[in-house]
Amino acid sequence: MLHNNFLDQRKTGWEKNKKSFGLYEQLNQLPKLKRTYPKLKTVHSQVLQNVGVKVDLAYQAFFHRIKKHEIPGYPRFKSFGRYDSFCYPGCIDISLGNDSIRLPKIGKVNCIFHRKIKGNLKTVTVKRSHDKWYLFIVTDFSNIKKVAKNSKTIAIDVGIKTFATLSNGKNIENPRFFETKQKSLAKSQRKFQKFRDNKNKLGIKKSYRAIGKIHEKITNSRQNFLYQTVNKLISSYGTIIIEDINANEMLKKHWCNKQILDAAWGNFMKILTYKAECAGRKLIKVNPAYTSQTCSKCGTRVLHELKDRVFNCSCGHSQDRDANAAQNILTLGLQSFGLAKAKL
Repeated sequence: MLHNNFLDQRKTGWEKNKKSFGLYEQLNQLPKLKRTYPKLKTVHSQVLQNVGVKVDLAYQAFFHRIKKHEIPGYPRFKSFGRYDSFCYPGCIDISLGNDSIRLPKIGKVNCIFHRKIKGNLKTVTVKRSHDKWYLFIVTDFSNIKKVAKNSKTIAIDVGIKTFATLSNGKNIENPRFFETKQKSLAKSQRKFQKFRDNKNKLGIKKSYRAIGKIHEKITNSRQNFLYQTVNKLISSYGTIIIEDINANEMLKKHWCNKQILDAAWGNFMKILTYKAECAGRKLIKVNPAYTSQTCSKCGTRVLHELKDRVFNCSCGHSQDRDANAAQNILTLGLQSFGLAKAKL
C-alpha cells in the first residue's frame, strides 16, 4: 500500500502538475500517513522509510535506462502478492540467537542459520518466496580470510554445449536446469490455463503455486551450481582469464536466447568477479572478439559457422572449437598483463 502510494504520488504529480517528488519529501509525509492509515503504526518506522528508498531507486534506474537509450520500463504498482520483502537497517535493535532472531515490531522468529554470523549488522532483509521465508543478513567485517596463494593460471571459454571449456583441456558440463524441468513446467502451466478458463479460484491458486515452486527449484539449483563451480576455480587457480561478455547485449540479437539464459553467463561473471576479489585472486577479462575464429597455433583467422564444432586451420591444426577459443583467451590474457608462460 505504501509503495503504491509513493509511486502514485510521483506519477500523478508529474502528469497533472509537472511536479516531481524527492525521497525526503515523501519520507516526511510518513507521520501524516500513519494517522490516515493506523496499520502503518504496526510497522517499524525505518522499514517504512526503506519502502520510500526502493521507490526512489526504481526511479533512478528508470532515468538511467532512458539516458542509455534502452527500453526504460516505468516503475510498476505492486499488488499484495507481488510485494515480497522488507528491510531493517542494521542500526536498529536486532538480536540474534542460536536458532532465532528478534525483529522490532514482530518479535522472536525461529529460523535456521546456514552459517555463523560474523561482523556488524548492516541490513536484515526478510523475503517471502511462495510458502517459504528467507533472511538475508548483510554484515561488515574486516578480517576476510584469504585462500592460500596459488601461481596457476587458467582461461575459461563459456558456452552452451558445455558450460565452460578450460585452457587445460577440461570441460565443465552444462546442467541445463531449465531444459530438464521444461516438461513439468509446461504441464503445470497448462493446468493453470485450464483452471483460469474455468474460473476455478482454488485450482488457479494451487497451480500458480506449483509453477512458482518449479521456477524456484530451477533458480536454486542453478545458483548452487554456479557457486560450487566458482569456488572450485578460485581454490584451484591464482589467475583466471575469462571473456568480457555482455550477456544482455547478446540476448538482443542471438537465436539461442533460452540456452544463454539457462547457462546464466552474466550471473556467473558477477559471482566470479566478487569471489575472486574477496579471495585475493587475479581476474583478467579479455575482448572475446574472434577468439573462436583464430587459430591458437599460428594466429590465422579462419571463419567457422556455429554448427562447426571442430576448428580446422590450413596450418594443419585441428582442435575442438571451444578448446581452441580457451587457448586464445589464455594468450590474450597473458599478453595484456605481460605474464610469463602459464602453469597449468
